[in-house]
Amino acid sequence: MSTTTITMDNFEATLKDNDTVILDCWAEWCGPCRGFAPVYEAASERHTNAVWGKVDTEAEQELAAAFGIRSIPTLMVFRQGILLFRQAGALPARALDEIIEKTAALDMNEVRAQIEEHEKAHAEGRCNHDHGHDHGHDHDHDHGNDDDHHHH
Repeated sequence: MSTTTITMDNFEATLKDNDTVILDCWAEWCGPCRGFAPVYEAASERHTNAVWGKVDTEAEQELAAAFGIRSIPTLMVFRQGILLFRQAGALPARALDEIIEKTAALDMNEVRAQIEEHEKAHAEGRCNHDHGHDHGHDHDHDHGNDDDHHHH
């Protein structure tokens, strides 16, 4: 099974119908993308139980924007519709194999339980991991009308 062209039209169905979906986001003018293409193609022949999708970021600008693609090539690996891995830059074949093996070995029930726990934590405001910013100061969140705080 070689690669599949992924578009806005088939993206969601592809994710829904397949356990593992790998995406290579590329463009015609991008040298490293062209260099990565045969590596990606060869990997798709080795790991036939996954869908190896290619997203032409020029043709599929809407999809690229939805993914927030900043640099190409960007590789993404989904399982059961969950994004497990994302990296910009062309990867060597060995790294590609390793990522596929790692994601294949994941217990998706566990992954989903972690995501649910995480989302619950966010909803309850008790998420304790670092989101890359300091929690010590207020981020000027809009707390509705400020007049509530002033006693007249």
